[in-house]
Amino acid sequence: MSEHYQHRARKRFGQNFLHDAGVIDRILRAIHARQGERMLEIGPGQGALTEGLLSSGAQLDVVELDKDLVPILNRQFAGNENFRLHQGDALKFDFNSLGAAPNSLRVVGNLPYNISTPLIFHLLHNAALIRDMHFMLQKEVVERLAAGPGGGDWGRLSIMVQYHCRVEHLFNVGPGAFNPPPKVDSAIVRLVPHDVLPHPAKDHRLLERVVREAFNQRRKTLRNTLKALLSSDAIAAAGVDGSLRPEQLDLAAFVRLADKLAEQNDAG
Repeated sequence: MSEHYQHRARKRFGQNFLHDAGVIDRILRAIHARQGERMLEIGPGQGALTEGLLSSGAQLDVVELDKDLVPILNRQFAGNENFRLHQGDALKFDFNSLGAAPNSLRVVGNLPYNISTPLIFHLLHNAALIRDMHFMLQKEVVERLAAGPGGGDWGRLSIMVQYHCRVEHLFNVGPGAFNPPPKVDSAIVRLVPHDVLPHPAKDHRLLERVVREAFNQRRKTLRNTLKALLSSDAIAAAGVDGSLRPEQLDLAAFVRLADKLAEQNDAG
């Protein structure tokens, strides 16, 4: 048995290694890396996707948290001049340190469930650098990312990601493609930052705040959940019905509420 497979997946890192060659090939085709492109792989694991990304001729930086995987990855790939490994936590990684041009970085990752949401938010704060992102996530997370208003999947994650990106749920992947098999289905999602934001907010931090407050108690009406930020009159002045629940509002309506809060703050 080769050394390549001696590393045991670790629960504390949420590791499930991808091993199904057909699935790996399908993901690589969806990403379609090309020579000279700047790629960043988060959590390469045992290098299932790394090999295919490098064979495209792309310049690949990888960020891996698990110190035990570093020698395994280096043994396989360090001979390739296009490969650079950064050992550390992707949640704390400074993406500007890569020196990539604006709108050029293509991000790839098989993300553990426990870091997927904070990591996506960390990447969105660097959206100006990013051309696109392809992630393997729990299927239910991808359904939330791609959701539209009106259903239970529509929430803070859907709204803030769709504010910055176009979301495409590409295909689902069953547990058998991984070792060990997770207890849930996974899916591949493509996120493409908008060239021009469809609903730009005056201050996107205020948008995050309004959305967070609104969905803190998603069963309650907006008039109730937003009362610490906006009066009933201010909600109405933003063209929003305060008797609705947050999941009934689209992105544009949340931006109008955030802009109303920004006006209020400026006037105050």
